[in-house]
Amino acid sequence: MRKKIVAGNWKMNTLPSEGVELAKGVAAGKAEVCDCVNLIVCPPFTHLQSVIEALGNSGVAVGAQDCATEVKGAYTGEVAASMIAALGCKYVILGHSERRQYYGETSETLNKKMARAYENNLTPIYCVGENLDEREANRHFDVVKAQIEEVVFNLSEEQFRNLVIAYEPVWAIGTGKTATAEQAQEIHAYIREVLRSKFGAAAEECPILYGGSCKPSNAGEIFSKEDVDGGLIGGAALKAEDFLAIGKAF
Repeated sequence: MRKKIVAGNWKMNTLPSEGVELAKGVAAGKAEVCDCVNLIVCPPFTHLQSVIEALGNSGVAVGAQDCATEVKGAYTGEVAASMIAALGCKYVILGHSERRQYYGETSETLNKKMARAYENNLTPIYCVGENLDEREANRHFDVVKAQIEEVVFNLSEEQFRNLVIAYEPVWAIGTGKTATAEQAQEIHAYIREVLRSKFGAAAEECPILYGGSCKPSNAGEIFSKEDVDGGLIGGAALKAEDFLAIGKAF
């Protein structure tokens, strides 16, 4: 039975005090969400610690939105995976489309970040997905396959067993456009097929999250699909009520 996961990516939103209030709201409603669903929140670096403290023993896990390629040293402005782990984070988002698009992250960069995450017992939430031009050119399968082969295929089987994949239809992020539940299932099934070619039966246990404009109104339909194991939630994660409603959509 694969893990069901609803992870909230807060992006560059909330001040520390606002983040604490949001976390408290999620913690307060956690009991209404099935124990079978793993809730994760990913605040900005500046309030990881205060959010972890606010969540206490609620059972809501915390992740960071990125980590550095290097272990430590003269890398001004960077935050090491060891620092994130020392705070009590369990997850880290890597390869998000915004990191790829705005900061030029490549598979080479992401292989280093994945290594740092695993060295510090962080579970990567590794993002893959195509943009609008790639989708319209019918290249979405090729793009996603390359993003998996160039990074995920470098993992050991043990590391792979501690991985979450998030599929982002980049054309649907923040645009209000949403892949249909059928489109989501089609590419999630394809991702699992690619994973199976390398990791065999272990691919059946890898959670694959949908990451494109998922909200309370469409989560149930999307999550009902066989190969969709939850969501990486953006805008809707900034309201505790909406985030929890998505958690209840299974």
